[in-house]
Amino acid sequence: MSEARRMGTRRRVLAGAVALVLLPGRGGAETPALAAAMREAVGDAIPVDGRIELWLPELVDNGAQVPLAVMVASPMTAEDHIVAIAVFATGNPTPQVARFELFPGLARAEIETRIRVAEDQEIVVLARDSGGKVWRASAAVKVVHGGCRG
Repeated sequence: MSEARRMGTRRRVLAGAVALVLLPGRGGAETPALAAAMREAVGDAIPVDGRIELWLPELVDNGAQVPLAVMVASPMTAEDHIVAIAVFATGNPTPQVARFELFPGLARAEIETRIRVAEDQEIVVLARDSGGKVWRASAAVKVVHGGCRG
């Protein structure tokens, strides 16, 4: 197979993988900003489900402060640890809402924060391990009053 054809096939597979990250709540619609943000966070890696426990409320009154907790199963040793966790809000004007870099000295690969969301949408978390594998989890959140728009 020619190099150009192989690269074209690879791009189609990667585009499909990014589309699979989205859940039906957004109708599977992928925005260019979301695709670019995810590609920037994980490069060519294809995310797979597993290892991530994601918690956020299903319904929030105010989208300006949505609590979020992420825990990734990892021994956090020098040989096997989570390197980074990225959080995306699929309907926000700026999709990547947080990025955390971790190191093997931590006891657990766990973060807690608050994020802003503009409207009902999916929250997607990607975690990259020291071997280059990317793990994925997502959950829907419904917002009574948006936190990003006037």
